[in-house]
Amino acid sequence: MKEIERLIRELSLGDLVRVEWFDASIGKSLSGGLNGIDIPVVSWGIFLGILGSRNRHIILAQNCFRYADGYYDIDYTAVPLNWAVKAAAIAKEHMPSCEVKMLLNSFLTGGRRTFTHPTGQRKARR
Repeated sequence: MKEIERLIRELSLGDLVRVEWFDASIGKSLSGGLNGIDIPVVSWGIFLGILGSRNRHIILAQNCFRYADGYYDIDYTAVPLNWAVKAAAIAKEHMPSCEVKMLLNSFLTGGRRTFTHPTGQRKARR
């Protein structure tokens, strides 16, 4: 755990990163026993930080859909920190810090956007 925390400290928000980790698995006793437990995973994405109220997770943004009002809808992977074994920056500052702040804000607000006008359909005037 100490090694992964050291590696994470070397990352900055907005870095394009690669994280190696082990996922949970399910199986049956006849499906290989100990050989089928470890499920290695490699995830790539934009590093948004370590977040989580009960368990800390490495947050990687993958697909980011930007709306006209500046908010994003984000597909992300949350890797439990204690499941990670390696982390490295592929490209430092891959995303500008101002854009990373908007991504993080959208993530933290849960994608809630406010509209100043009704968005429902209206009948066309004749």
